[in-house]
Amino acid sequence: MRPARALIDLDALRSNFQLARELGGGRKTLAAVKADAYGHGAVACARALQGQADAFGVACIEEALELRSAGITAPILLLEGFFEADELPLIVQHDLWFAVAAPWQVDAVAAFQTTATLQVWLKLDSGMHRLGLSPADFRAAHARLSALPQIAPMVLMSHMARADELDSARTGEQAAAFAAAIDGLAGETSLCNSPALLGWPDVRSDWVRPGLMLYGANPLPVQTAQTLRLRPVMTMQSKIFAVRQIEVGEPVGYGARFVAQRPTRVGVVALGYADGYPQFAPNGTPVLIDGQAATLIGRVSMDMLTVDLTDLPQAGIGSTVTLWGESPRLDVLAPLCGVSAYQLPCAVKRVPHELVGG
Repeated sequence: MRPARALIDLDALRSNFQLARELGGGRKTLAAVKADAYGHGAVACARALQGQADAFGVACIEEALELRSAGITAPILLLEGFFEADELPLIVQHDLWFAVAAPWQVDAVAAFQTTATLQVWLKLDSGMHRLGLSPADFRAAHARLSALPQIAPMVLMSHMARADELDSARTGEQAAAFAAAIDGLAGETSLCNSPALLGWPDVRSDWVRPGLMLYGANPLPVQTAQTLRLRPVMTMQSKIFAVRQIEVGEPVGYGARFVAQRPTRVGVVALGYADGYPQFAPNGTPVLIDGQAATLIGRVSMDMLTVDLTDLPQAGIGSTVTLWGESPRLDVLAPLCGVSAYQLPCAVKRVPHELVGG
């Protein structure tokens, strides 16, 4: 069998969740498991956190129904709300929570006839200008929906656009806009994502919504005492299945991007960009081979990549290659490859997941 695998450390996931709850001041904590838990496996991650997380966040009803089918009974929030009004009966059937972030959604909820109680998270556009109601529409929607007997007390939410930029004034501006928009309105609040939790201790809300930090990657551009406590959840590994020797001046891989400057021993690894590894990771990108530091050479192929074994005479066929995990960490690897730590695990395909840590 092909040896590529992604080890998913559920103990690390639970540790990161507890850090998020701690940084949030013990407030209610919604674990973002959208996009298959950022590529880590939504069902496995939700099962590991069920009983700890106050709710789970997903992008769409399809993701929510996968969790319900797997026996997840905790509240599940549709972070983007519904895309068609005809989803509302399914929302009721499966006892889902949902965001309302556009005027047409307000109209659809108001027109929906049900005896069930609906849990709405009303979203303000505080400055990201993606989803969310304008401040005037937000207050009008709050009044309109609050008057409906089927609407439970709402959660008032917004989303930070630049909390991962610690020198940006935008986060403070958004927090102030949010505070002004909700002034005098009833309802719990939800504002803090991972970078807000880790980098902005003065910005807090009743509900916090950690995402990337749950999976052990640092969303900030610097390390802090808090980010150093994050434990990587995914370790991507494969094995060397071929070895060859090339001489000075000989190239490796597509485009001859690597040309040997010395006699070079090359290991071929069973993992490529179809598995989620960046195609254009540069020569010298760090890897571990049997726990020893080594580097990538040559362009990454769809199913394979190549590493330099010259200084590791003990390494060879069957040696374990770690592409990311404790070392190199996702948040270190990603910028070297011109991508984000969010993107890499979400792109993992075809690689079987192996759960560790119960």
